[in-house]
Amino acid sequence: MRTQASKGIHRCHATATSLGAQCLGAGPCKRRSGAERISDVAEIGQKKTPLKSKQLSSLRRASVCASLAVLFLLCPSLADDWPQWLGPNRDSVWREKGIVARFPGEGLPIKWRRPVALGYSGPAVANGHVYVMDYVLRSGKFTNNPDGREGLEGVERVLCLDADTGQLIWTHEYERPYRISYPGTRCTPTIDGDRVYALGAEGNLSCLDSASGRAIWAKDFAKDYGARTPLWGVAAHPLVHGDVLYCVVGGEGSVAVALDKRTGRELWRALSARQPGYCPPTMIEQAGRKQLLIWHAEALNSLDPRTGKVFWSVPLKPRSGMAIAAPRKLGHYLLATGEYAAVLLKLSDASAAPEILWRGKPKTAVYCVNSTPFLEDTMIYGCDANTGALMGVRLEDGQRMWQTFEPTMGGTRRRPYGTAFLVKHEDRFFLFSETGDLILARLSVQGYEEISRVHLLESTNHSFGRPVVWSHPAFAQRCLFARNDKELVCVDLQASH
Repeated sequence: MRTQASKGIHRCHATATSLGAQCLGAGPCKRRSGAERISDVAEIGQKKTPLKSKQLSSLRRASVCASLAVLFLLCPSLADDWPQWLGPNRDSVWREKGIVARFPGEGLPIKWRRPVALGYSGPAVANGHVYVMDYVLRSGKFTNNPDGREGLEGVERVLCLDADTGQLIWTHEYERPYRISYPGTRCTPTIDGDRVYALGAEGNLSCLDSASGRAIWAKDFAKDYGARTPLWGVAAHPLVHGDVLYCVVGGEGSVAVALDKRTGRELWRALSARQPGYCPPTMIEQAGRKQLLIWHAEALNSLDPRTGKVFWSVPLKPRSGMAIAAPRKLGHYLLATGEYAAVLLKLSDASAAPEILWRGKPKTAVYCVNSTPFLEDTMIYGCDANTGALMGVRLEDGQRMWQTFEPTMGGTRRRPYGTAFLVKHEDRFFLFSETGDLILARLSVQGYEEISRVHLLESTNHSFGRPVVWSHPAFAQRCLFARNDKELVCVDLQASH
């Protein structure tokens, strides 16, 4: 394994004086650095009048406070991060303020673009850095055959970039032959303090120093647990909760594995299944007790996160083991949906088996695969793998209320696995489509209302006879970070420029 560090890295420094605070250097605090379109900035002057000493003292204190407030608003390293898949809470919600309510007619400012290689894994953003994985192909040819394993040789990489400029800071890489369908990394890096947890498509788990890329510890799922890589690669994003790193691994008795996040020492292992599936571990709380949800190819399981003891298990067998989208909880309700399999559960106390309210039937529910659905009020919003449409589905009974192809593939044509990634922001949603469009829309029981749309990335991958972008973006520091298998782009989404 090799880690390479780049020179000339800019960082954000702040000093507070009686004259205020400022960001020094050419680092993350320069919000407009590298933008392809930059708005003019107007300076407003005011007439000065003499002030008494007490007034001056108060003014200086106010100036410091105001300047610090501006610093917190303008310096990305102090803005909201997106340190893992689906955001800080893994709930697909972006909570930053000062975001555009409608895209300008001239388009959105592109801050930077950076070449990357093959991968479906989304970026993570933390502490002024962007982390993303990719795969550099050295030999072999891939066809994206959904049912075949292709033999490829290449290098799997973890890249760390400056979030404001796109400058490469360090690279961690290792040789990794692929024997999977659809080559490329799947898992978004998980950032926790000074650690990066990166999981490759063949089950290589790396714990790295977030500042330097130095390897701290590593696991190999095949060697350490006898796990066979699933057909479509290892895709269950690792979860950090407290001092524990939870992973979906595979192998006999080790579908779920808990590790000490600092040392990599195994704490417990649990569950067996013919296939581990692709669904990331999910932490919920019910009746004051934490539950770790593990959905493998045969059942949705609730575990005690401290011991791995099974609280309850509900049979749920998606076609081809395609348990991919994370279960979603709203109040006492828990939804799990995959390829031709969906169930809504009602949770009671912390460890009792839940009540099954309904299971999906033909022409009911929404069967999500590539993207995780969003639950709000009385509705489920998600992309149906069978039709390729974004659907609004009634939570209480799985009744389909409406559907549209506009935010997935555009137009009205039905195609399998049409995909858009949903992120809620205030009263609307950002949707990133498989066509490379960023869409701003409102979703409600009445339907889909599109507000704005802009094309950001080319669909450079292919699946089912069409070009696609199947990678979840990150929303952080008032920007969008999105990738295909050729480039990573940073787009400014501030309300004013």
